[in-house]
Amino acid sequence: MTEPDAHNHVGDCRRIFALLSEYLDAELPAETCEQIAAHLKDCPPCVEFLESLKKTIELCRELEGEERPGPLGEAARRELQALYRKALAARRPAAEPSPDAES
Repeated sequence: MTEPDAHNHVGDCRRIFALLSEYLDAELPAETCEQIAAHLKDCPPCVEFLESLKKTIELCRELEGEERPGPLGEAARRELQALYRKALAARRPAAEPSPDAES
């Protein structure tokens, strides 16, 4: 048996997640915005994601005027990729093949 406030509308959430950037930018039809607003009233995970997206946008805007570093050198890129694969391997169950095994 599920709890009364269990999150039971994951399909709706996926659709909402896909539209949130356009929702924040007011690029959606009014009817779609109303549907999203109604969904957000009853969905704490989507509200949390929306707040996270707003914060991300805010942080990106703060960085717009700042100088950005150049691209990574090849050695640094290889090292990061190796560390990433190692981290993935540590999280993967033993029977699951690595992404590199399919290449």
